Amino acid sequence: MASALLIMDVQRGIVDRFGTDEGFLTRLGLAATAARGAGIAVVYVVVGFRPGYPEVSERNKSFAAVAGSGRFSDGDAGAAIHPAVGPEPGDVIVTKRRVSAFAGSDLDVVLRSASVDHLVLAGIATSGVVLSTLRQAADLDYRLTVLADGCLDADPEVHQVLLHKLFPRQAEVVDIAGWSAGLAAT
Repeated sequence: MASALLIMDVQRGIVDRFGTDEGFLTRLGLAATAARGAGIAVVYVVVGFRPGYPEVSERNKSFAAVAGSGRFSDGDAGAAIHPAVGPEPGDVIVTKRRVSAFAGSDLDVVLRSASVDHLVLAGIATSGVVLSTLRQAADLDYRLTVLADGCLDADPEVHQVLLHKLFPRQAEVVDIAGWSAGLAAT
């Protein structure tokens, strides 16, 4: 079986809102390089919508505010993956329509086609895409690792509670340096 590193919602418009950790993009770049060097698939998950936002219900509190704004649709520069951690040839890009990387995307098909059974999660925000993806991936029986310093959240307290109390119930929580060193040792 195989592993995949999921770099989630690291798009220009999102990084700009959460850009308080100056080393974040550098660390993510190191994680992606380490994964590629170890033969681990790198999958970028982005949030995106069709013109006119047909995927967004007015009942969806989070995304209803985005509908009609032009954000995360075709032509929105903020929807692009941040160039500091951009994909390389062979990497996969998956577009999702909700918070979880699995919701409204073909992520599960891509992963199962590659016999992936272990996901390594990183992204913005810890309380958003990382939490939602972790919970859904656990229900889908994936083995899970969360790169603690590869996640950002607007609320430091929530970030810490998730990383130290909730996530360890379903995933191994490690830092990027330790994870990368473990890959190099195998």
